[in-house]
Amino acid sequence: MKNAMALNMRSYWAGLKAVLVFTVIVIVYTFLMTGIGQLGMPDKANGSMVTNASGQVVGSSLIGQSFVDKDGNALPQYFQSRPSAASDPNLPEDQTDNVNYAANASSGTNKGHQDEDLIKSVTELRSEIAKREGVSVKQVPADATTSSSSGLDPNISPEYAAIQVRRVAKERGLTEEQVEQQVKKYTTGRGLGFVGEPVVNVVQLNLALDNLQ
Repeated sequence: MKNAMALNMRSYWAGLKAVLVFTVIVIVYTFLMTGIGQLGMPDKANGSMVTNASGQVVGSSLIGQSFVDKDGNALPQYFQSRPSAASDPNLPEDQTDNVNYAANASSGTNKGHQDEDLIKSVTELRSEIAKREGVSVKQVPADATTSSSSGLDPNISPEYAAIQVRRVAKERGLTEEQVEQQVKKYTTGRGLGFVGEPVVNVVQLNLALDNLQ
């Protein structure tokens, strides 16, 4: 009986020591990685926040934003983001959510390519964008009318950015060359030269255009 009790106590003690050791390891590892992040890459470690000319934080370069008015209409002086299905679930029912890109509600539409509502939405949005940008419907790229799987993508394709240059330049009193330079500045190529597709960060691009003026 005493041997069994002693064996159980040794097992409990071994388990307790393991818990204590691994707890210390986790705490030390957390502080170590946090310290490395803060010292080596504080911007990325703190959420890649972006600020305006006044130093005010206006968002993150990793999270998209909607550049629309209170009625959901596109603000003509801004490059438009791709659609987002991530609407804030905490908004009152009588409040229209035109912001989307809610980080606490990351999601896609989960609609298949044959879904009638999706087809109707894409068709209508493509026509609306073509009219707004003064281009043919065929020139409107797919990312202009479909949301990302996360609903938080801050990027658009260079093709979508290209058809918006003329409008933005006109609204801001800039030349198309000036706007194109900013688009190029905030365009990221394929990872390692072959992974993915080139993208334009809309949040950073619009902020840079604001800072120009």
